[in-house]
Amino acid sequence: MSIMPPEWAPQDRIWMAFPAPGYSLGETAAEADEARSTWAAVANAAAAFEPVTVVVDPGEVDAARRVLAHEVEILEAPLNDAWMRDIGPTFVHQADGSVAGVDWVFNGWGQCDWATWDRDERIGAFVCEAAGVPRIGSTMVNEGGAIHVDGAGAVLVTETVQLGQGRNETWTKEQVEAELARTIGASEVFWLPRGLTRDYERYGTRGHVDIVATFTAPGRVLLHSQRDAAHPDHEVSRSLHALLAERFEVVELPAPATLRDAEGWVDWSYVNHLVVNGGVIACSFDDARDADALAVLRDAYPGREVVAVDARPLFDRGGGIHCITQQQPAPR
Repeated sequence: MSIMPPEWAPQDRIWMAFPAPGYSLGETAAEADEARSTWAAVANAAAAFEPVTVVVDPGEVDAARRVLAHEVEILEAPLNDAWMRDIGPTFVHQADGSVAGVDWVFNGWGQCDWATWDRDERIGAFVCEAAGVPRIGSTMVNEGGAIHVDGAGAVLVTETVQLGQGRNETWTKEQVEAELARTIGASEVFWLPRGLTRDYERYGTRGHVDIVATFTAPGRVLLHSQRDAAHPDHEVSRSLHALLAERFEVVELPAPATLRDAEGWVDWSYVNHLVVNGGVIACSFDDARDADALAVLRDAYPGREVVAVDARPLFDRGGGIHCITQQQPAPR
């Protein structure tokens, strides 16, 4: 039996993908430069703590080398997009402590009409082979941003993702839970009814948990807390807090003070951070709440250095720091 370790467990490497021509790079040279520099800022920050490998589309290798630190490893493979958390494998420990990768079915976040995934659907297997770990296949449509585990058997999921439109519409909760038990060792699946408001608009994932809540220890959940009643996520936060508090200790992580951008209500979230060996790569937004949120993260991960990276260009494209990264745990 395999089990997914928590994100604070010792890691061998961080995996990322580099923006390829299309939605993430944008339509102008300035947008492309912004995307490349932001993905690189995350990779370079993580590389100060542990090895980082970035999968790069062959046509973007020169651009990647210009912005990535020299110690960041580059591997070439065709890409549609750059959200490694979702297109790459979910790493687990096998019974003997060795590492394997779960290769979910990726179909463009539920066959979104704007997405293409003929290349990205192959990245899970590619990364498993490159990492030298066995591939555990799955017939379930799932993404790494749609699950969070505590390493002791509990996993957070969202009804509108695993059972949502375009993913596993004919599956029951029991079937999803059985597959999560088989693949990542989940003994308790905790279902959230929904995610944040912006995530249900055209370019959203329809409820990824990794901008809503995460574990920081067995039994302890860090929850996105929108405290301004003007934002629709205020009620979402309240209802999720009440639900999670029935089972877990809940620590609130304040939402940014910024409520809207040019497209509408923001889903900016400090929950969407990356834990690395000895550190945390955290989202910042040039926002009045940045300092408060980083202080909460320091308390949540004692002894780790918290490094902030401006994540606004990532959220403009539909995700955050956690979404573009995937940790490979060390063997147990």
